[in-house]
Amino acid sequence: MNCNDLEKLQNKSKEIRKMLLEEIHNLGKGHYGGSLSIVDTLVLLYNFEMKIDVNNPKMENRDRLVLSKGHAGPALYAVLADKGYIDKKDLMTLNKENTSLPSHCDMNKTNGIDMTTGSLGQGISCAVGMAKSAKIKKDDCYIYTIVGDGECNEGQVWEAAIAASAFKLNNLIVFIDYNKMQLDGNLVDILDMGDMHKKWESFGFYTKSVDGHNFEEIHNAICEGKKQDNPVAIVLNTIKGKGVSVVENVGYKNHSMGLSEDEFEKSIKELS
Repeated sequence: MNCNDLEKLQNKSKEIRKMLLEEIHNLGKGHYGGSLSIVDTLVLLYNFEMKIDVNNPKMENRDRLVLSKGHAGPALYAVLADKGYIDKKDLMTLNKENTSLPSHCDMNKTNGIDMTTGSLGQGISCAVGMAKSAKIKKDDCYIYTIVGDGECNEGQVWEAAIAASAFKLNNLIVFIDYNKMQLDGNLVDILDMGDMHKKWESFGFYTKSVDGHNFEEIHNAICEGKKQDNPVAIVLNTIKGKGVSVVENVGYKNHSMGLSEDEFEKSIKELS
């Protein structure tokens, strides 16, 4: 990764954040916080890391992304629209009647979505199954999944982690969006998970903790992870609502919120 790559990724993240703001604001309210916190990871994956082909979206040997924290669908939709999987104008139909873009990801409705998600804990289980299937078929691909830190309250997450480790699924890379907030409070106040890095490490994952808004750190962690014999966990230290100060400043209440016209216009300018 060189300086030119970094500049392109940084500019792309700003574009995606603008698109995300527009689609949610058009709806009225939505999951700003947890969508904004994972934009940089999604931009890196779809523009630099993943083996994908928009002209052949069902390519058997493609890399796959399972957004286990499915409520952050608006971020993924913006990236998919930017890549050409869906029409950009469809972003304005987010979660409306007869839309192909429901609030939570649905593989039966949206081109480019690899797994239906939204029921927390189930996405990572599906990702483990995909990784196991790829191993059986000897497919040369990686399965990426993004889980929320609040989602890690779900026992099913850890059942999946145990299985991934037992099966030595080194083609599985799990990102934990560690913004330290969830729907109704700060993570430590709802259910203290302890040291997130050590927890994943204790389940047999090769684990790296990085700045979740630093492309180089995330990229280097992925590269190191691909050299390992175990599944990989990358703990993304993120800011919920990253890049939009009015969203960042309300804390966990940005899990689902709306913006006034003035707040929206100021936020768009902030990203310009």
